[in-house]
Amino acid sequence: MRIIAERGRVDLAKVYIALMREETSFSNDKYLVEFVESLQPPIPRDQKWVIIVSSQFGCPIGCLMCDAAQEFLGNLTKDEILAQIDYLVYKYYPSGSVLVPKFKIQFARMGEPSLNPAVLEVLSILPGRYKAPGLMPCISTTAPEGTDDFFEELLSLKKSFYSNGAKKDFQLQFSINTTDQAKRNELIPMPKWDFSKIADYGKRFHRVGGRKITLNFAVVDGYPIEPKTLRQYFDPEHFMVKLTPVNPTGKVKENNLKSFVIADQPQSGQELINSFCQHGYDALLSIGEQEENQIGSNCGEFVSVIKAQA
Repeated sequence: MRIIAERGRVDLAKVYIALMREETSFSNDKYLVEFVESLQPPIPRDQKWVIIVSSQFGCPIGCLMCDAAQEFLGNLTKDEILAQIDYLVYKYYPSGSVLVPKFKIQFARMGEPSLNPAVLEVLSILPGRYKAPGLMPCISTTAPEGTDDFFEELLSLKKSFYSNGAKKDFQLQFSINTTDQAKRNELIPMPKWDFSKIADYGKRFHRVGGRKITLNFAVVDGYPIEPKTLRQYFDPEHFMVKLTPVNPTGKVKENNLKSFVIADQPQSGQELINSFCQHGYDALLSIGEQEENQIGSNCGEFVSVIKAQA
């Protein structure tokens, strides 16, 4: 792995562009990925640190708001995923001792992690790779069809390595984005699990222990979010809700999408948050620092900029 570009601030967020495969019959710039380190000011790195890694070269899902959907060139290997994490861990903690109470490694940058079996290998390795008592991996997924084996193995790994008894934690997030099934198919144009299947699996996953399963909504104007509809499938005992603004990615502009939640006006999402709470859910409005939009660490892809300049 060779870092070819980086952008951002070490006290907020930085995006790194890495060339993963130097020798290939294809153009080298096709095998670029990006990964991110992020803080939550004013919380310092030694209290909370987030690493967000890529699992695929691009993404085959094609979500309307995601720049990674512009191309797909296959899966990263186990070693290529680990290289992203190692780079940042050993940059700040050369001994591999990450004594950070909240050390989150999120598989959510480029790619759909459930489509890459190497992600499971990485998850089995992480607990023994670093001295990191605060380690918390996070899988963010659209739950594509055909991934049943992946999720069954994920559940097994949670029981073995990330149960409460092992003093580790795990975060599982499903990207839902709207409660309207037809609109959901527009935003995520690939066969995927329906709400009933996500709900059944989520209950099993949560019963092993740990935090509730997160249902993520990037709140797009014109794409309904009805707490009453969600409540028909997802029990608040096992699920929580997270709302985020739609970040200003290239695809968002291309597809003329508009965020219902305004990033600098958090009150714009409060009524929806209150409605979820009234239906029994723990609900969170997650809005990052606005400078992260310029850095590209929120969601917009720095890789796209680099390739356009090449």
